[in-house]
Amino acid sequence: MNAQTYERDVSEVRSGGYLLYDSSWPLDAALIRDDVTYIGVPLAQMCNENFRESRERVLMKNIATAGVLIELLNIDGAVIQQLIEEKYGRKKGLRDSNAKALRLGSEYVRENFPCPLPFHLQTMSANTGKILIDGNTAAALGCVYAGATVAAWYPITPSTSTMDAFKVFCDRFRKDKVTGEQNYLILQAEDELAAIGMVIGASWSGARSFTSTAGPGISLMNELLGFAYFTEIPVVVIDVQRVGPSTGMPTRTQQGDILECAYASHGDTKHILLFPANPAECFELAAKSFDLAEQFQTPVFLMTDLDIGMNDWVVPKTRVG
Repeated sequence: MNAQTYERDVSEVRSGGYLLYDSSWPLDAALIRDDVTYIGVPLAQMCNENFRESRERVLMKNIATAGVLIELLNIDGAVIQQLIEEKYGRKKGLRDSNAKALRLGSEYVRENFPCPLPFHLQTMSANTGKILIDGNTAAALGCVYAGATVAAWYPITPSTSTMDAFKVFCDRFRKDKVTGEQNYLILQAEDELAAIGMVIGASWSGARSFTSTAGPGISLMNELLGFAYFTEIPVVVIDVQRVGPSTGMPTRTQQGDILECAYASHGDTKHILLFPANPAECFELAAKSFDLAEQFQTPVFLMTDLDIGMNDWVVPKTRVG
C-alpha cells in the first residue's frame, strides 16, 4: 500500500475484513469504512527511530511488517527465526537487523491490538513426511545420486540454479574429507556449443556427465547432439523450458521444446525424453536419466520447465533405493 493506491486498496477490502497499514501517516477520513477493522502500525516511524542507515530503514519496514503478521495470524515465530538464521547466519549484521525488525513489529502489535485475530493460522500435520524444494535443486541432487562427476554449462534462465545447486552438493559430497581434493569438475563454457562438446568428451572418457540449459541452448547444441546420437555416446541434458529465445519473456514458463528435443539434430534421430511432473520426480528421473543414457548409449533429455524448476513445491520426501 502507498498513498497513490490507498483509495483502491481500501475499496478492495471485503466487508468485515481487516486492513493493515503504516500509520506513520494518518489515513484520510474519506478512506475510513465502518465495515472494516483498521490496524495501524507506525512502521516507517518505528524503523527510522531504530535503524541508522537510510536503506536499512526502508528495507526493514517489510521485515517489521512480517513481525506484525506473526502476532496477528499466530505464525510460529520460531520458524521465521530459523529462516533468518539459514539466510543470514554468516552475516551477523543482516541477521541481527532482521531479527530486530521482526521483534519491533511483534512487540508493537502485541501491546496495542488483541492477538491473534479471529482468523489465524493453526498448526496442522498435513505436511508430515513432505519437503519444500524446487525442481532445479532436486534435479541437481538426483545427478549427484546418479554418480555424475562432470558438468559443463552456459548460464541461461531458468536453468542456471541447477548448476548452482549441483556445485553446493558436490562441495559437500564430492570432496575428500582428508585432503580436500575435489572429485568433480564443473565448467562454465563460453557458449552452449562448447558446453555440450565438453559433456560428450567427458562421457566418452567414462565420466557420468551432463549439462543444463533451456530452448535456445538446445537449438545451439543440435549438431553435437546428433554426433552423440550417431556415435552412441551417453549424455544427459536437463532442459528447463521457458518462453521464447529472447523475447522479453524468458522468465515465464512454457513447454515449447518437446519436438525440438525429440528430434534434435539432422537426420533420423529419435531421442529419449523424460517428463517429471514435480520436483520429487525431478530427483528420481534425473538419476534415471543416467542409467537410460548408458543402457541405450544415447543422449537423454530431462524435460522440466520454469514453474517446476524454479518455484518451491511441497512434495513427498525423496526416497532412494
